[in-house]
Amino acid sequence: MIPVTKSFLPPINEYTKYLESIWNSQWLTNRGPLVLSLEDKLKAHLGTNNIIITNNGTIPLQIALKLLGKKGEIITTPFSYVATTASIVWENCTPVFVDIHSDYLTIDETKIEVAITKNTTAILATHVFGNPCNIELIKEIAAKHNLKVIYDAAHCFGVNYKGKSIFNFGDVSTCSFHATKLFHTGEGGAMFSEDKELQHKLFYSHNFGHKGTLDFYGLGLNGKISELQAAMGLSVLPYMNAIFSERKKVTDYYDSKIKNLKKIKIREGTEWNYSYYPVIFETEELLIKTEMNLNKHHIFPRRYFYPSLNTIHYVSGKNMLVSESTAKRILCLPLYVGLTEQELELITTIINY
Repeated sequence: MIPVTKSFLPPINEYTKYLESIWNSQWLTNRGPLVLSLEDKLKAHLGTNNIIITNNGTIPLQIALKLLGKKGEIITTPFSYVATTASIVWENCTPVFVDIHSDYLTIDETKIEVAITKNTTAILATHVFGNPCNIELIKEIAAKHNLKVIYDAAHCFGVNYKGKSIFNFGDVSTCSFHATKLFHTGEGGAMFSEDKELQHKLFYSHNFGHKGTLDFYGLGLNGKISELQAAMGLSVLPYMNAIFSERKKVTDYYDSKIKNLKKIKIREGTEWNYSYYPVIFETEELLIKTEMNLNKHHIFPRRYFYPSLNTIHYVSGKNMLVSESTAKRILCLPLYVGLTEQELELITTIINY
C-alpha cells in the first residue's frame, strides 16, 4: 500500500535513550527538561526568538483567538483544514470568509478590505501547503484597520520567506507537530510571537494561567506537551535536512513527469519545505476517476482540503467560487521519505494515463 503520507520514525534506540532519561528523572510532564531542550533546539533550528510548544496544533489557534479575537468577526480563508474554522467558532467568534487565489491557494488579500466591518477584530489566514500568504499587504490592511493577524502555519515547518522564518510574521503564528507533518512530536504544535507581552500571555494561557503555584496571571487551559512527546521531537529533529532532501527528490520527480495538471504556485521569495504535492484537475469527475484508478493499485492520495469550509453546516458562509471549485478538483499525491522510484513511476503513469 502507498498512503498519502507516512510518519518519519527515527531509529528506535535514539528514542529510547530519551525515554530512559524520563524514567530516571520520573518527570513526565509540566515542562520538564526535554521540553525545554526541544524549545531551545527549535529556536536555533528555525531562526525564531520565541516558541511555546503545545500538545497539539489546534490549541495555539484557540489561545490566539481567545486573546485577540474578542468574540468578534474573524476574516479567514475557506481553503484550509477544518481546525482553522472550527477554532474560530469554538472561541465564540464569527468566521467571515474571503475567497482564495486560484494560483497560490492562499487568501486573496485584494478581497479582505471589503469584508471588514466594525465588528472585525482579526485576520486568520493559512499559509496553504507551506505557501505563504501575501504577508506584506495583509500587514498593511491590518494596521490600517487596527486588526490583529494570526497565521495558521500548520504546514510551514522549515519555510523561510525573504530570508526569515515564516513564524516571525503576524501577531501570532502557529504550527502543527502532528505525526503526519515533516517535523513531529507524535501529536503536538507550537505558537510564536515577536511581541514579548503577547508571548507572555500565550505562555500562561497554555499553562492554566499559572503565576507560580499559588497565583494566576489570568485565564488559561492545559496546552502543555509531555516529556514523551518532546522525546520524539528531539529524536526527529536531527534528521530534518535529510527529510527535506528526500521530499525534494519526490517533488522533483513529480514535476518532471506530471505535465498535464495544474500545480500550486509558490510565492516569490519563499524557501519552501515540500510539505505536500497537490495537483488540480480540470473537473471533479476526472479527479474521482483518477483517484479510483490509483486506489485499484493500492495507492491512496487525499482530497485535501475538501470540502471548502464555507460550506460546512455549522457556519453560514457566502459562496466562495474559487475555493469551492478548487476544493472539488484538488488531490494531494503520496509524499514521504522512503517512496521508491518504482512506486513513483507507477503513480505518475496512472495519473498521466
